[in-house]
Amino acid sequence: MKLVDEFKAFVMRGNVVDMAVGVIIGAAFGKIVTSLVNDIFMPIIGMIIGNVDFTSLEIKIGEPVEGAEQAAIKYGMFIQEIVNFLIIALCIFMVIKLINKAKKKKEEEPAPAPEPTKEEVLLTEIRDALKKMADK
Repeated sequence: MKLVDEFKAFVMRGNVVDMAVGVIIGAAFGKIVTSLVNDIFMPIIGMIIGNVDFTSLEIKIGEPVEGAEQAAIKYGMFIQEIVNFLIIALCIFMVIKLINKAKKKKEEEPAPAPEPTKEEVLLTEIRDALKKMADK
């Protein structure tokens, strides 16, 4: 039972839950970026280069064998994955930059000066009264 209680405490700490949420959002974000690259950017880049479909770019190697597909190095898919990575890296960079900017703004805001306590106010009045007496 002790092991189960420790496991529950570990899971409920918050870090595990935050990590799980991050993984789920990351997976969804990855699918969005993959679609962005495959369905929007790569066709535009392919059109600019001369109507090239990157997924079909490959170098055939070896001899074709009857009944089997010929081995190929699919460098077009590799190029597409590099573009995918660069877009994801750029998005993460921008999000981290925004978070750091927000944190910096929050840190820059000075805390309001605390109100003086009754003792401090009384001591200030006594000090001022003593100064007046010394000046006379």
